[in-house]
Amino acid sequence: MPYSYTVYVIERGAGNCRFQPAEESAPSFKESRFARDVNHCISRKVVLKAQRTNRAVALEDLQGIRQRVRVGKGQRRQHHSWSFNQLRQFMSYKARLAGVPVILVDPRNTSRTCPACGLVDKANRVSQALFSCVSCAFAGPADTIAAWNIRALGRADVNLPHAPALVGPGASRLL
Repeated sequence: MPYSYTVYVIERGAGNCRFQPAEESAPSFKESRFARDVNHCISRKVVLKAQRTNRAVALEDLQGIRQRVRVGKGQRRQHHSWSFNQLRQFMSYKARLAGVPVILVDPRNTSRTCPACGLVDKANRVSQALFSCVSCAFAGPADTIAAWNIRALGRADVNLPHAPALVGPGASRLL
């Protein structure tokens, strides 16, 4: 039977050194460990707030986004290292344990829809960060507007789970 061994790397800093396996000292492992910790903290805070306020959590259903969205060469690393699925899994299992419903909302047009008048138009997005409705002149940060639209779709699913108006684009499902 062949022997297995682990290569150790010495990390020096602040007057002490510690040994850790070489694969754990790689920058990608440190990055994934940091992202996992951040995702745990975010999901814990969101689920605790939802539990305290007796509300549900609405998330965009981003399944298959890597195949659907095309990004430039400079953004590929950032796009493919994005751990949105891990955050969704953490939030789902913590919400299940806490008894908080998680609603998955279709992400289509959530950042193009005006929450005031309901107009869906590509021209509503002035820039990546700014939303301004071409119909009613409602304006604000694009991420905030998209979050309001996700909340509205989530509320519609909770209040009217079998409404025929929710079939098609904008429909959501309970996780």
